[in-house]
Amino acid sequence: MDKLVWFGSRIQRLMEKKDLDRTTTREMFDQVLEGEQPELQQGAFLAALAAKGETPEEIAGAWEAIRERDTIKVEPKVDGPILDNCGTGMDPLKTFNISTTASILAAAGGVVLARHGARSITSKCGTVDVAEALGVDVEAGVEIARKSVEQCGLGLFNGMSPLVHPKGLFRILSQIRFGTTLHIAGSLASPILPQLGVRGVFSPEMVDRVAEVMREIGYKEAYVFHGFRDDGQPAMDEISNLGPTIFCRLNERGHLEKFILEPEELGVRRAKAAELAPAGSPDEEAVGLVRLLAGQKNGARQDAVCFNTAPMFLLARRVQDFKAGIELARELIFSGKGLAKLKEWVSCQNEDPEKGLSRFEKVLREAGVTLN
Repeated sequence: MDKLVWFGSRIQRLMEKKDLDRTTTREMFDQVLEGEQPELQQGAFLAALAAKGETPEEIAGAWEAIRERDTIKVEPKVDGPILDNCGTGMDPLKTFNISTTASILAAAGGVVLARHGARSITSKCGTVDVAEALGVDVEAGVEIARKSVEQCGLGLFNGMSPLVHPKGLFRILSQIRFGTTLHIAGSLASPILPQLGVRGVFSPEMVDRVAEVMREIGYKEAYVFHGFRDDGQPAMDEISNLGPTIFCRLNERGHLEKFILEPEELGVRRAKAAELAPAGSPDEEAVGLVRLLAGQKNGARQDAVCFNTAPMFLLARRVQDFKAGIELARELIFSGKGLAKLKEWVSCQNEDPEKGLSRFEKVLREAGVTLN
């Protein structure tokens, strides 16, 4: 059958709310990543799949295509399991960069992280944007990021770089402004295969599906979640201190467990959305992140970061429960270890450490923070 006709017939199937198997989905995403279909067909495919609602098999097929066709692979040599914390983006509520700050604290507490993030598409500042503003060399490629994971326990693989995904992922994500299977599968397609995962998703409907996918593709344990506003409306691909958060946990036995957490259950004050608002630019976001790690932001923003650090400590067996994880995160802020880890990361993930550290020192000055 003609490739154009074959692809179109599968789009028609999705429009009729019929599911695809993993192999078919993999083949369709292969053709999208290779640019073998017209852009109209590619867009129609992504929209039809999202509108139907992706099955775990379909997400796994997309992940397999990205991982095998469009990902440069590396294997860091570290002691113990590697964790990735990441959000899908495309969530209704835009916040400051919570996950990046949480990852720095987790690394300061002994968790080994290999992150896979992106530049901003719909928010004011993505993970890669704020890391770059802090002095991290986000365009240096996978070997520099691998070295950083090995040397300081924290590295960031730029999901929007052709040095990480050389074919189609960036091209497609840069052209769309709605949540698609690529945002989910692409965030999972790291150059390494982490064993542990903490992942926020853009809608509550995706929580179970993404947890099932993570089990399917080899994660040993994970937390997947979506946070709500105080009025119960979907809000953020983070653990929320505005309202409840719905979780699906993949436990060490391979079972999926659903639960909901309210901020008050863990001694966290319920916040207002305005308290978590993003800064106006990556540079401003970097200054705010430094001030938070220096203990100058002791309200809702610190609560949000500590809340989102806790599951990483749980998976890495650093603590026994969420409350203890929150308290450990706070201790790392006020001891100065979080800020020290950030400086170490800037130095490690850089082809030119002096240039990166010069940028970091400038951010410190702008934040009015002195690093001992």
